[in-house]
Amino acid sequence: MRSAPEIVHHWADHPLTGCPAADRELFAVRLDHWWPDLHAGLSAVYGPEVGRDAETLRDLEHRLVVLAARAFASRDPELRRLDLVRTLDDQWIGAPRMVGYAAYADRFAGDLAGVAQQVDHLRELGVTYLHLMPLLQPRPGDSDGGYAVADYRTVRPDLGTVEDLRALATTLRRSGISLVLDLVLNHVAAEHPWAAAARDGDRRHRAYFHVFDDRTGPDAHERTLPEVFPDFAPGNFTWDDELGGWVWTTFNAFQWDVNWANPDVFVEYADLVLFLADLGVEVMRLDAIAFLWKRLGTNCQNQPEVHSITQALRALARIACPALAFKAEAIVAPADLVAYLGQGVHHGKVSDLAYHNSLMVQIWSALATSDARLAAAALRAIPPIPASAAWVTYLRCHDDIGWAIDDADAAAVGWSGGAHRAFLSDWYSGGFPGSPAHGLVFQANPATGDRRISGTTASLCGLTDDPATWDDAVARILLGHAIVFGWGGVPVLWSGDEFAATNDPDWASEPGHDRDNRWTHRPRLDRIAAPDDPDHPSRRVFRGLAHLARVRATLPHLDASVAATVPELADPEVLPVLRQHPVGPLLQLANVTGQWRPWPGHRLAELGVTDPHGTGHDHLAGRDVAAGPDGNLWLAPWTAVWLTRPAR
Repeated sequence: MRSAPEIVHHWADHPLTGCPAADRELFAVRLDHWWPDLHAGLSAVYGPEVGRDAETLRDLEHRLVVLAARAFASRDPELRRLDLVRTLDDQWIGAPRMVGYAAYADRFAGDLAGVAQQVDHLRELGVTYLHLMPLLQPRPGDSDGGYAVADYRTVRPDLGTVEDLRALATTLRRSGISLVLDLVLNHVAAEHPWAAAARDGDRRHRAYFHVFDDRTGPDAHERTLPEVFPDFAPGNFTWDDELGGWVWTTFNAFQWDVNWANPDVFVEYADLVLFLADLGVEVMRLDAIAFLWKRLGTNCQNQPEVHSITQALRALARIACPALAFKAEAIVAPADLVAYLGQGVHHGKVSDLAYHNSLMVQIWSALATSDARLAAAALRAIPPIPASAAWVTYLRCHDDIGWAIDDADAAAVGWSGGAHRAFLSDWYSGGFPGSPAHGLVFQANPATGDRRISGTTASLCGLTDDPATWDDAVARILLGHAIVFGWGGVPVLWSGDEFAATNDPDWASEPGHDRDNRWTHRPRLDRIAAPDDPDHPSRRVFRGLAHLARVRATLPHLDASVAATVPELADPEVLPVLRQHPVGPLLQLANVTGQWRPWPGHRLAELGVTDPHGTGHDHLAGRDVAAGPDGNLWLAPWTAVWLTRPAR
């Protein structure tokens, strides 16, 4: 019996003409399997139950099935084989061997051809997942770091061509590295052809955007909308003379929000997803996904339609190119975050990956306070995610750090959320007495008191040219990454952090960067000199990160399908993370202070990571360990251990 109606299969007949019978049958099987998710996702947004015409929904489904069949028919044989492999191993993305690296292609290696020449560097680090920041054609001038895309089907000319991108994807794939690219879903550049057509009076393309003739609509929405960039892009609407209206611009005046209530917009983006997948992109980072749906009286983030849209896009990709995974770029409150990996009717049906922003924030908080209590409370409060999904974990990324400390989590340990957020901004900008950090304040908002922070991992950890700072800073850097690598999912390194790069003092000298101090932590690798001295921080950090990747790949406990839990603390300055795998438990202990800290031996036994003689095996140190005469296992300052029962 078929899940998809016969007419739906008929829609695919013409695009699949000329395909072997086995391929047509494969497509039909996938269509049947994923049709319920596709139909349900589309119906929740464009169907009669939400007041839309039934013919509108049927026409949309028809167009999408044709797109999927065309993409399937034109797919490269090597990618077809990868589709088969990934179908048999549909949880590949969360395997312990997965280690990510993120970079701007030009700042990492000059251009796409240069990136291909860095494969050995990436493999030495253990990288199996490479996220290249926006490289599709942006608008001229300020493009919000490439997120104001003017043409989704063209590569920036200084980086190469679409065929260069296809060649790079092939090189990476054959080296065991998955290519990750951004697809900006919420907006396009004001210079994009859709926007240009709207300004020229094309009513069809005008409907691609949220356009208002006067301030009545914008003013009603502004009552509940936050400002993303209050310093240089206040408000959420921009007047355009040629358009003759106010257009919704959440991020910048030159980034026009698209109208996902229009089914034509869905078709356009579905076509782009399939186009990029057929170039060899294996993970699609769905940028600004939280902002897709607009609803009066809300902050227009995290609306339920977002998850239905993602479910439908994912189902379509599974039909045409199941090697593709989705990653949600949803930097939202912890209570809203898990929905991007699937809750309720969307359980396991939306994005395959999402950023664990809370983990990043809690690591920096614990290092600043030398206290693990808030991290433990906050991480326990996050609901479990589907076993088929995975977190992307990280210590730094291309963006600033916003102190997403939940007031309820802070109250649970007797702290004030607002006061703690202010402390973290003071600490990491170097304004708090005794802080070693050298971060920069980004987007201070006097109305809310919000101050975000820019800076490289090394600078936030206190590394300078003074050798007196080296040991402590390197220890903090490696401890933070040990927690990231040990949480599960896909740990991602930010370019330059593998060499302990400090803030770029010349960040403002490049054209278009002078108002955005985030460029201080986006270094050009050719400007980073790695001394031959093996004791230099750059060498020590590189070796330490490569070691984390090697050890991680040997531990099945770190598969994303195994949940990470935080046991009760035995010491407020040691963060424990437990993973219960069928082969046995793995306990990670992280001393977040600059002093030696104890962990009771009897707790190790209770958690099942020691043998009858009280001995456990620390995989990071590569040796057996046991409690001392006082009954405690002592942890060195800013050190992590990964413990299991010894293999006998």
